[in-house]
Amino acid sequence: MSRRTLPLTDHYDVRRGEDGHRRLHPLVRGFPLLRYPLLNKGTAFTEEERVALGLDGLLAPQVDTLEALVERQYAEYRLIADPLDRHVFLRNLQDRNEVLFYALLSAHVEEMLPVVYTPTVGLAVQRFSQIYRYPRGLTLSTRNIDRAAQALANVPLNDVRIIVATDSSAILGIGDQGFGGMAISIGKLSLYTVAGGVGPDKTLPVELDVGTGRADLREDPAYLGVKHDRLTGSEYLSFIDRFVEATLERYPKAIIQWEDFSKDAAFTILHRYRRVVPSFNDDIQGTGAVVLAGVLNACRLKGEALKDQVVVVHGAGAGGAGVAAAIREGMRREGLSDEQIAARVFVLDSRGLLTDDRAMEDYKKSLATPRALTDGWAGLDLESVIREGKATVLLGLSGQAGIFSEAVVRAAHANTPRPLVFPLSNPTANTEALPQDILAWTDGQAIVATGSPFDPVQHAGVTHEIGQGNNAFIFPGLGFGAVLARVREITDEMVTAAAYALADYTAAHWPERTYPPVAELGAASVQVAVAVIRQALADGVATEFSIRDLGDADLLALVERKFWQPKYLPFRTDG
Repeated sequence: MSRRTLPLTDHYDVRRGEDGHRRLHPLVRGFPLLRYPLLNKGTAFTEEERVALGLDGLLAPQVDTLEALVERQYAEYRLIADPLDRHVFLRNLQDRNEVLFYALLSAHVEEMLPVVYTPTVGLAVQRFSQIYRYPRGLTLSTRNIDRAAQALANVPLNDVRIIVATDSSAILGIGDQGFGGMAISIGKLSLYTVAGGVGPDKTLPVELDVGTGRADLREDPAYLGVKHDRLTGSEYLSFIDRFVEATLERYPKAIIQWEDFSKDAAFTILHRYRRVVPSFNDDIQGTGAVVLAGVLNACRLKGEALKDQVVVVHGAGAGGAGVAAAIREGMRREGLSDEQIAARVFVLDSRGLLTDDRAMEDYKKSLATPRALTDGWAGLDLESVIREGKATVLLGLSGQAGIFSEAVVRAAHANTPRPLVFPLSNPTANTEALPQDILAWTDGQAIVATGSPFDPVQHAGVTHEIGQGNNAFIFPGLGFGAVLARVREITDEMVTAAAYALADYTAAHWPERTYPPVAELGAASVQVAVAVIRQALADGVATEFSIRDLGDADLLALVERKFWQPKYLPFRTDG
């Protein structure tokens, strides 16, 4: 059977009837149908469907609506106190009844995002082998990479458009997690669906199990991954090559989001494959875009421009590098020269300020400050750089809890009445400073945003909302726009367009905030997707020709129409 005539999945197809409505055409029936989460409707199957699909007698007599099922599941969810137990509950629901899972998540996204994503997903990653219940996605390991094409052929989805792939070498701020990183890929794709409009049958989480550098995992009898040290060098790249080659053959319309790779591998893989398969690295580019958006809005709140700021980025891993690059691009857009930018963006790693006379990894060299600019400085440590460089913006991506001390924050406050202090490291335990401390040290004047969710802070009778610089405001819309435009490549300009679209959306709808509430993820993603499509057209990388002549209103309507909604489709029951 040719690719064009394959059904959407091996278990069902979706087709429009003469009335224009979409219907499920099942390719399985009876008890097996109930075991496929994208088909299972539980007690929401109608009487007609039960009889026609061989389900009569297999379900409780009551016929429920989706809304009733959501209420029932939410009541059960609320009885669970422990965040990890809540995560397991939601994952089990996803593996049993996927539309119901997304309907529940959509209805309570602000409450549940910290459970399916950061910070709780970090615990799920660490305990993945213990909480593993049901297989999901694709696992390629050193045991089967030579059979990558065969393994991909076993995936029952025939039209995958979004892949999130990780080698689990640098998960959040908790490092090498081996096979457990699959939880990250699953969690990210849940957000692609609930916030980015990509149907779950068009997504595929991938774990690239190249081993682990952790002896404790390798020696743990319960650990589910391969039990040898990580591949490196040419062996590692050969592994990734085979994955990419097999993916291009099986899913030629898919884009790949590279997720949680170690900093060296992250840059190598991004540059090696971004023009081979449409792809981006969320830790580098997504983080950079979401932080740029927040800084732009914080500058607006101050009544100043980005080009007027002096920015210190503490942390020179993939996230820190992506943020520094994004801030520099924003300053360049506002008319600054590279020489002017060099005197306004300073990046530090664990050894202090990156300067061009230091030995460092290749990817850091573009982040280095000319050593001559620091002549006469008292030091190159964090506090000294803030004082000597007159920093007004402090961005934390170091993973070092508490590194933004009172002295550090006060040093930034001495340079500006309203410093921007963004402790962005995840999970919560790794945040560089607590929002309530930052506000206390600056008498409520700092503009604060974080990577993990924090409750509003009361200071001197004023309530301060703490914006969450969550990549989920960027990557779902970026990926969705790239899919709708069928891009050949995801350009840097498309990522920057996503940042400015988020900033504009926030300014228009939430003018007193750095980021929208998390409940606005879907609405923000629609705007991001529109901007990404428009930029893809400008960059000449969009291959979906039907969108070329659409005006902004028509393009917005297209994105909204294509946005997947968690609703039970009726089954075709006439044979």
